[in-house]
Amino acid sequence: MSVGMILLLVAALLVIFGLGQRVLDRMRLSDRGALIAMAAIFIGGLIPDITLGPVRFNIGGALVPVLICIYVLARADSPGDFWRGIIGAVITAGAIYALDHFLPSEPEAIVFDPNYIYGIAAGIIAYILGRSRRGAFISAVLGLTLCDLFIGIMNRVRGVNQIIEIGTGGMLDAIVISGIIAVLLAELVGETIERIARGRGRQEVEDGAVRDGRRAK
Repeated sequence: MSVGMILLLVAALLVIFGLGQRVLDRMRLSDRGALIAMAAIFIGGLIPDITLGPVRFNIGGALVPVLICIYVLARADSPGDFWRGIIGAVITAGAIYALDHFLPSEPEAIVFDPNYIYGIAAGIIAYILGRSRRGAFISAVLGLTLCDLFIGIMNRVRGVNQIIEIGTGGMLDAIVISGIIAVLLAELVGETIERIARGRGRQEVEDGAVRDGRRAK
């Protein structure tokens, strides 16, 4: 079983036991909806790739993640949030495309699976661009899918007569890893900032009370 599949099972167990509710609320997802989405990715990843004309795609590695992103985008709070997700995905795709050119072309020269590297990099880049849980998730997942599509199109433009593959091979692992990292970073950093803000607020209230007490004397 691949790393992506294992992470999906772990995430599903966390949802079942009531953990991660805060993250799901921010993404406008219910426990049931999240479990259905993860099950669809898991099962879709086991189904053989589908070829339609010059395009080959995987249900769990491309179709389901894109549909989830569309759902999350459709529930954006404002047009600004919507376009931040789209722009973040495009920039993430460009960054991963550039990273692909820096990695050695010989697989044996790479210590880690390139798809893991893409997933981790996309998660970090997407968080920086998206910041919010929803924005980070969309930028990461949709960004990797767009990158896959762009690489295939560029190969065709260069005259390489090969199928445009989207979400195939180990890309499902990369998408799952990137989405989880992006959301976790947004959650951890967001929670830290909120706690600091609450601490400052309490300190300001206490300082104000001390000053008022001194004036009363």
